[in-house]
Amino acid sequence: MSTPSAKSQYLLLFRGTNWHRELSAQEIQEIMGRTNAWFDRLSREGKSKAAQPLEGEGKTISYKNGSVADGPFAESKESIGGYLLLEAANFDEAMAIARENPMIPYGLTVEVRPVAEACPANKIASEREAAAV
Repeated sequence: MSTPSAKSQYLLLFRGTNWHRELSAQEIQEIMGRTNAWFDRLSREGKSKAAQPLEGEGKTISYKNGSVADGPFAESKESIGGYLLLEAANFDEAMAIARENPMIPYGLTVEVRPVAEACPANKIASEREAAAV
């Protein structure tokens, strides 16, 4: 049961693993300093629940031919480079926090997604089952 002061969780996915490509080492260090300060502030405020950068390599598992493929295959501008699990009052607050990321002006994009309380497929199955009765 949620209360009016309840917080929701949002996953911020950081896309664009080459945002720094055209920058000098000094520029990268300056931007990363601002980014680390942003993460630290969110942590002190209790809004950051988890955050990690991701390595570039990995594998993609799908049912296609029952195989495991090398990947991910997304273009570098679409590749997910990291994530932040955020606790915010609402979607608007999560969006405002995402817009503060210091790497955005350099080509990083941030996808903001609400974390579901339960798997949406389970909800659909329950609704269909209830409708069939």
